[in-house]
Amino acid sequence: MTELSSLREVRDAILLGIHAQPGARRNAIVGIHDGRLKVSVVPAPENGKANLAIVQLLSAQFGLSRSQIAVQSGASSKKKVCRIAGISSDELQRRINEYLDSH
Repeated sequence: MTELSSLREVRDAILLGIHAQPGARRNAIVGIHDGRLKVSVVPAPENGKANLAIVQLLSAQFGLSRSQIAVQSGASSKKKVCRIAGISSDELQRRINEYLDSH
């Protein structure tokens, strides 16, 4: 089981640290990098396309709606923080581990 050091609960949501890798060959969650979830996405980081792809990928992989996920900080950086609502940190950690173990 991999613990994400960047996963923390706030009042009404969870903050998840993301290490983004835009301009990749495919959209995928590729592992953990410096305690953050490492995510590669095809779109280049222009006009928010890579951020949108990250939200869509997280939504699809973890069974959440896109409206539950938002890039809270780091919109123009590789190091981002996503705000995720409607799920407990334990449940999100379980889903992340399940995904990483199966890929």
